[in-house]
Amino acid sequence: MAKREKGELGTLLAPVRTRLTVAGVLQAIASAAALVPYVMLAELARELLDPARADEGRVWTIVVLAAVGLLVRTLASGAAATVTHLADVDLQLRLRRDIVAKLGRVPLGWFSGHGSGEVKKAVQDDVHSLHHLVGHAVLDLVSAVVTPVLTFAYLLWVDWRMALVTAVGLPVYLAAYAAMMRGYQAKLGEINAATARINTAAVEFVNGVAVVKTFGQARRAHRRFAEAADDFSTMFRRWVEPMTRTEALAQNAIAPVSVLLLVLTASTLLVSSGSLAPVDVLPFALLGLGMGQPILTLGFGMGAMQEAREAAARVTGLLAVPELPPAGAPAVPEGHVVEFDRVTFSYDGERDVLREVSLTLRPGTVTALVGPSGSGKSTLARLLPRFWDPGQGTVRIGGVDVRDIPSGELYRLVGTVFQDVRLLRMSVRDNIRLGRPEATDAEVEAAAKAACVHERILALPGGYDAVASLSGGEAQRVSIARALLADTPVLVLDEATAYADPESEASIQDALSTLVAGRTVLVIAHRLHTITGADQIVVLEDGAVVQRGGHDDLLKEDGVYRRLWERGAVKEESR
Repeated sequence: MAKREKGELGTLLAPVRTRLTVAGVLQAIASAAALVPYVMLAELARELLDPARADEGRVWTIVVLAAVGLLVRTLASGAAATVTHLADVDLQLRLRRDIVAKLGRVPLGWFSGHGSGEVKKAVQDDVHSLHHLVGHAVLDLVSAVVTPVLTFAYLLWVDWRMALVTAVGLPVYLAAYAAMMRGYQAKLGEINAATARINTAAVEFVNGVAVVKTFGQARRAHRRFAEAADDFSTMFRRWVEPMTRTEALAQNAIAPVSVLLLVLTASTLLVSSGSLAPVDVLPFALLGLGMGQPILTLGFGMGAMQEAREAAARVTGLLAVPELPPAGAPAVPEGHVVEFDRVTFSYDGERDVLREVSLTLRPGTVTALVGPSGSGKSTLARLLPRFWDPGQGTVRIGGVDVRDIPSGELYRLVGTVFQDVRLLRMSVRDNIRLGRPEATDAEVEAAAKAACVHERILALPGGYDAVASLSGGEAQRVSIARALLADTPVLVLDEATAYADPESEASIQDALSTLVAGRTVLVIAHRLHTITGADQIVVLEDGAVVQRGGHDDLLKEDGVYRRLWERGAVKEESR
């Protein structure tokens, strides 16, 4: 797991690795230079407190060196931070561009199982989570290594005994921190699972509050949520309490006040015994107190580092999604006959959702797909606009495999209207015009009238220029207007009137009927009374074609279609 995460981070950071190396070198120089003023202060004290060795020239040399060290530290640390933050901005821009470009190449069907929230998290949140890793982590790591090592080396030169006393807290801190991090990933997974249980219980309680109150079960439903919260609290406390105690021990081991206490105690004993000059206490009081500070800073950033590793895994996973292969040998369809030739398809590579499906759709006709839920209707229809590619078999338009039709040309041939309508955050006019960007305002309004949504749009504040939230039925009619405007020769309709009210359903059906002339139409039917006039009805069950024919002929057969029809009739009578 750790190797995989390290590999994912390495892959993501490859474009900025050189700049991070340069920043690390600059930070090493800055960390070394930051010690110079303190060393010079100690040396200045030696000069001024010992009149016998006082030398004005040497004193000014020490002062100049201290000033130079401060200047170098300021310039080098500023340059290092500038390099890492510019690298961070460049990397975020590159990753966001790569992700957006990737989303343009993945199969359209991928978006069916991945909501906009997941995409937003990857593009915005996860990429932003890499900021600490690129902008700060390298600098913190270099400081955490260079500062203690150089400080300890100088203190050893002054007095090895006091150096050991000053650094005694460092191994204690490292050992405590290692113990604190043991099993961190497993515990974090348990906490995430407990949090998910709380969220589920809360959503169930809120969504079902009316039902549970009606049946007098509000207290029971609340108890389920309370138990989930208590379980989380108990688990979190068992994990955090010992870790907090260990963390407190680790931080106190290298805290300045703890180091100062050790330095003063040891130096008092050594000075009293005559084995240490009083002036030699100063370097340990000055430099020893800050020796562990870079390590503390690095420790405080470990949470952000972990978040960055997890974000890198998600971003890498998204960038690794298999792409839809581009048209290998682009070809131009001759006509608009649609053929499904022995098509087999599976989402997981194991269970076939479609099995050996063959059918032909001719221009000027309507073919309706019907069948029980899960029979493969939507999957088959979405192979036509190439949401996915079939595992076996071929989908052709005009005699050409859809895999050999460039995507831009394919979407000019095939229009779609599905139940799960998505409108973009733009004006209603521009949402309709997505079907044909060059369309005039008059053509947009004509399409809206045909889709029976024109009057509703005019009622919005701003009319066609409004950016408004529409109901499901209204959004679907906007989608129908978009398809009418696109005027594609092949049309896929997934129960296009599913959200329409009874008054407008007939009008929408009339509007859709204008698309049939000279066009190839494939309809996914959930309400059978809407497709009784279809030229061809294809019945699917368990991913295979079990019946086909006209409405009247299929009703005469003792098969799936008649059972579905009778079941639908019972439902209509019960309303």
